[in-house]
Amino acid sequence: MANIPTPHIGVSDKNLIAKTVLMPGDPLRAKRIAYQYLEDVVEINNVRGMLGYTGTYKGKKVSIMGSGMGIPSIGIYSYELFNFYDVDRIVRIGSAGSYVKEANVYDVILVTDAYSESTFAKVAYGYEEDVLKPSKEYFDDLDAAAKRLGIDVIKGRCHSADVFYRHHGDAIEDVCKKHNCITVEMEGFSLFANAIYAKKQAACLLTISDSFITHEVTTAEERQNSFNKMVEIALEAL
Repeated sequence: MANIPTPHIGVSDKNLIAKTVLMPGDPLRAKRIAYQYLEDVVEINNVRGMLGYTGTYKGKKVSIMGSGMGIPSIGIYSYELFNFYDVDRIVRIGSAGSYVKEANVYDVILVTDAYSESTFAKVAYGYEEDVLKPSKEYFDDLDAAAKRLGIDVIKGRCHSADVFYRHHGDAIEDVCKKHNCITVEMEGFSLFANAIYAKKQAACLLTISDSFITHEVTTAEERQNSFNKMVEIALEAL
């Protein structure tokens, strides 16, 4: 095992990172969430611009750190957090595209499992499955937190894609219908794989930012500033 700090996280004291980490893809979103919701905020990481913060929420210690975009990026950061920094729980809080008419812009998705064409889990751990699940305990805690807050969530399978700009085949026909995916994002699958390997807990909350059905889209500013419901669920689950 590598010593800390790692090549990607410049934190030399494990105690600076909480046992629970919320991971949006965008590091600027991590910064906004930290300063909007937490008290006694301390910046703990800025290596490669991947901002991370630790503070307290209602007296409970929590860290918020960007994951970057894509399976390899969150794969690196979540692996190091689980295995080098003794983090117990990571929840991805990210944006996603909707494959179905039932999931509209700004709806919150609590991911039941993640399908991917990625070879990440096979190459890293020898896992042959193309569908991986979050930790049941963490999933249940997030579900209960949403109920306490009165926030409706849609439960379903996400597609963790390697490709953002797709010019081959059809996502609705090839993925949504064949693999029962209701939404598409780019990180959940590798987060779940890392958690399974490390015997830690991981979950995924998504907010719909655009729709393949209605063709609605949100701006970068809206994605950064308006996805509060999933953040509040994740914090309530502390």
